[in-house]
Amino acid sequence: MFELQDALYSVNVVQSLPLPHLPNARASAKFVSDVRLCALYIYNRSLRYRQDAWYERQESVSYLQNSALLTGWKKESESLWLNAVSSVPLQQVLRHLQSGYSNFFKGRAKYPNFKQKDGPQSAEYTTSAFKWDGQSLKLAKQAEPLDIRWSRRFTGKPSTVTVSKDTAGRYFVSILVEEDIALLPVVESVVGVDVGLKDVVVTSDGWKSGNPAHTATSAAQLAKHQRRLAKKQQGSNNRRKAKRKVARIHAKIADTRRDFTHKLTTALIHENQVICVENLAVKNMVKNPKLAKSISDANWGELVRQLQYKAEWHGRTVVAIDRWFPSSKRCSSCGYTLPKLDLSRRHWTCPECKTELDRDVNAALNIKAAGLAALVCGETVIPKSAKAGIGSTR
Repeated sequence: MFELQDALYSVNVVQSLPLPHLPNARASAKFVSDVRLCALYIYNRSLRYRQDAWYERQESVSYLQNSALLTGWKKESESLWLNAVSSVPLQQVLRHLQSGYSNFFKGRAKYPNFKQKDGPQSAEYTTSAFKWDGQSLKLAKQAEPLDIRWSRRFTGKPSTVTVSKDTAGRYFVSILVEEDIALLPVVESVVGVDVGLKDVVVTSDGWKSGNPAHTATSAAQLAKHQRRLAKKQQGSNNRRKAKRKVARIHAKIADTRRDFTHKLTTALIHENQVICVENLAVKNMVKNPKLAKSISDANWGELVRQLQYKAEWHGRTVVAIDRWFPSSKRCSSCGYTLPKLDLSRRHWTCPECKTELDRDVNAALNIKAAGLAALVCGETVIPKSAKAGIGSTR
């Protein structure tokens, strides 16, 4: 028996509507569309009211005041259609807007922006606004349960249901549940992981993941549809259709990238007890105009994030070493550190011990050694550089 640990996570359930073979698909699609449009309207109207109140009268509108305004808006003759949906997702919109303002004033986020009709949208339902019988999900004020194409089943009692729509026109249902996740059996394997562009991941064992280059694979198709979009008349139905096609290509790229990253991190977590990685500042690295697209496509930041939370779930350890550690320039055999190593140089020979080194495998070995030292000592350990001359001894 493995030990169990509690974890809260979202179960994403894919729902592409309308689905012709499902009897209630079109009705479900229309209902969900009405809910998201109501949520969009309330969010933008509340944001506009708060901005006008501040710039015109220097008044700060609280959540309670905004909630009272919502009650009045639902009674107006031109917005009686708001009563066709549950009040819960509309109240959640106000809470999210309030959180956006709080995060802005605390310096954690940018100022809230208006949402677009063609952009990603969502509506959140709490426990009182949906019914789950173990097989079907019915939202408040909905005649029939949602027609869902399940990506996976789950156990436990849902606490929150979020219905969302992406720019590609796909609907999703995200269900928040609490489940017990079993710890994986302890293994003796310890691995260092070096991330790169030629191979997304190279381990200290010499294994290389390769790089599917998701963006480059669809670049020609994406460019063709973007050219077609640029020629369409503003506001026309043809432009709306062309925009949807471009969004679907972007969605496919994002889906394949996410799938690759999940499979890669899951394999690393299942096969190794300790995983050593570099603490990279990806946000600063993508400022390089020549490498920004490739770095973003490699998904380094998301890869490390997934390793960390999956390790916490399954009883593994992830050690992040200092980003300035010279993992590529340092010989993993003798410790000699090159003064400089160009990015294009994939193999090099140590001037001191004459060892032939693969740049990425050597970096992974050094990351593993530094990670184990950090794990034992409780802090990041950076060995002093050994810059001995060629042919000299130490």
